[in-house]
Amino acid sequence: MFKIKIICLGKFKEQAFKDLEKEYLKRLKAYAKIEVIELSEVPYRDNDDIEKVKLAEAETVEKRLPKDAIVVLLEEKGQSRDSKEFAKFLDRIGSLGQEIIFVIGSGVGLHESLRGRSNYQISLSPLTFPHNFARVLLEEQLYRAGTILAGKEYHK
Repeated sequence: MFKIKIICLGKFKEQAFKDLEKEYLKRLKAYAKIEVIELSEVPYRDNDDIEKVKLAEAETVEKRLPKDAIVVLLEEKGQSRDSKEFAKFLDRIGSLGQEIIFVIGSGVGLHESLRGRSNYQISLSPLTFPHNFARVLLEEQLYRAGTILAGKEYHK
């Protein structure tokens, strides 16, 4: 069983996202001990503040990263995998026995400093998604990976 944390900047505001997350977290219990940590986004007024915002958010994230965890950033330029490759990736890093932490940035993205702290950077798709949607998509892919590794019929 995988031990996974998802650290995300920002909270769900829409009930539809909350409902989807609740469903996937329930399904994931068979494959992973999972915890979602929502951190507050840093507000900003104009684009000149974005780098400062990213840095402040990165500092908040870094405080939540244990030294021995495997850190995976969700980045648009990260390595892309199909669902079966993602399942193999998860199985490989999960077999190390360390906690796996996925980090999802806010709407402004992640600061460069987090790349140096991460072990992997992955992309869920070449398309760009709102960060809240990416969170649910990650949860679905974690569930799908669990079913693939268990030989279940969810993924054909």
